[in-house]
Amino acid sequence: MVWASYEIAQWVNIRSLRDAALHRVDLYGASLRAEMERFEYLPAVVSLNQEVVALLQEPDAERNRDTVNRYLQTVNGLAGASAIYVMDHTGLTLAASNWDQPTSFVHMNFAYRPYFQDAAKGMQGRFYGIGTVSREAGYYFTHPVMVDGAVIGVAAVKVNLERLDQAWSHDGEKIAVADGNGVLFLSSEPNWKYRTLRSLSHETMGRLAETRQYSEAGLLSPLGLREVRSLEGGAAVVQIMAEPIQHLHPRTFVEYVAQGTRVFGTDWRLLIFSELTPVRASARITAAVAALSAILVALLVLYFQQRRRYVAQLVAAGTALERANDELERKVSNRTQALRVANAQLQEEIVERRRAEDALRATLDDLVHTARMAVLGQMSAGITHELNQPLAALRTLSGNAIVFLERKRPAEAESNLRMITQLVDHMGKITAQLKRFAHKSSQDLHPVEVESAIADALFLLDQGKRLTSVRIEQRFPGGRLAVLGDANRLEQVFVNLLTNALDALAGTPVPHILLAGSVRDGMVWIEVHDNGKGIPDKVMPRLFEPFFSTKEQGSGLGLGLAISSDIVRQLGGTLAAGRSPVLGGALFTVQLRAAECEVAHA
Repeated sequence: MVWASYEIAQWVNIRSLRDAALHRVDLYGASLRAEMERFEYLPAVVSLNQEVVALLQEPDAERNRDTVNRYLQTVNGLAGASAIYVMDHTGLTLAASNWDQPTSFVHMNFAYRPYFQDAAKGMQGRFYGIGTVSREAGYYFTHPVMVDGAVIGVAAVKVNLERLDQAWSHDGEKIAVADGNGVLFLSSEPNWKYRTLRSLSHETMGRLAETRQYSEAGLLSPLGLREVRSLEGGAAVVQIMAEPIQHLHPRTFVEYVAQGTRVFGTDWRLLIFSELTPVRASARITAAVAALSAILVALLVLYFQQRRRYVAQLVAAGTALERANDELERKVSNRTQALRVANAQLQEEIVERRRAEDALRATLDDLVHTARMAVLGQMSAGITHELNQPLAALRTLSGNAIVFLERKRPAEAESNLRMITQLVDHMGKITAQLKRFAHKSSQDLHPVEVESAIADALFLLDQGKRLTSVRIEQRFPGGRLAVLGDANRLEQVFVNLLTNALDALAGTPVPHILLAGSVRDGMVWIEVHDNGKGIPDKVMPRLFEPFFSTKEQGSGLGLGLAISSDIVRQLGGTLAAGRSPVLGGALFTVQLRAAECEVAHA
């Protein structure tokens, strides 16, 4: 009874498998034919295009070639084929939809392909093969381009059928399409592709080599198929050699129920192979069920109990997961809101910081200007004395000139007037220098001559007669020494440094100031030496702090060095202090970027 149950179950399952596969093979054949018919009309449409005809009639016209290339590219983009191309009567490709790609068909000759040979005879061509340019397999449709009954060219469309392999690979059966020679060129099993159902003759192999139909397909080795027994409806039980798991293991055979159908309009045959292993396993299960039905009932009861428990666990796990997701979404929402608030606060802080920086910059500019005016105030006494003397002389000379003119002595009057002119020029030079020094500087940087800025600073200080008893020594290299900066601001730095040096020389028997300049690594170094008492070590760390001063109260605001340091830093340089190795007193060193272009004189 067990054996009878096994045989009956196997027969029933094979028949059911065959009937189901027979229905599916018709569906697969219809889908294959539908995929091909989608593009069957395209060559005829392309052959009717007047621009294509014009290109074939005048193949050397580059404008026609470009127009047809873009036309074919547009049509191919709408149709979704692999490529559309046009060949002349010799098989040379004149235009193609892939004209701008590395695997372009343009200038390739396909006269050896059967699809071209059929179309060149005035017939529609059909052919499946591997592309010699793209190395991709495809099905080719061709149609002759005719003018006045003569074939002047061929329009061809290449269709990639590989996506059918991908669709079939998701089904349980193994599906393959064999051509008239028995070569499997489409298959859901990659190892079967370009294998043969039987050994090919030398004549067939020579013909395939001539047309290059499977030029990249290896040796077209046999699949190792043998028929075990025939079934109804043209089906059969076959064995196919399986690939060994390891090279040391012998090859084995797998049994299938094989049946097929012709693909309409071709010499192809679509085959479907349904593996018999599940069928035999089902038959064995059926025989076992007949002998162990009571045990099976008990196992089914246990199975359903376990299944119900498992489902309950899944439901509980799903509920817990849903709660966890809700909690996570809530935390993410809270965190997002917190980040949004923090971002808004950060934006406000950035705006406030920018406002503070703008206010600080404006305050610093005003402070620099105020310090410059303070320097002018300190020099006002000497400058007033310097201007009062020329004014008194002007009064005397002008009076004398009037008297000389009244007495008819023009020579003496002319001499007095010349002296008046010289005094006015001298006073104008003093006031012009003061006006330029008091002018508020701009932020634009330009080349400034260092020696000129130092000369202007010495001129201002000399108006107060502070340099009368001081030895001023200057050591600068030959040629003009220029830096990138602003003349007014640089002049203020030198005025501040020289003022500090003059203050430090108070009480020195032989006061001496040395100004030296040099260029090192693209930077200009300006040094101010004096032979005063120097800077105490305890003062050095706070020397450039605002409002810090070692002078007596009321003699200054303590902003000179702080402002000078900030000016030099804004000009892209540094200001440092130390002990002079030359004169033994204080040393202030200014480093600024050297200017490459010519100095702009005021």
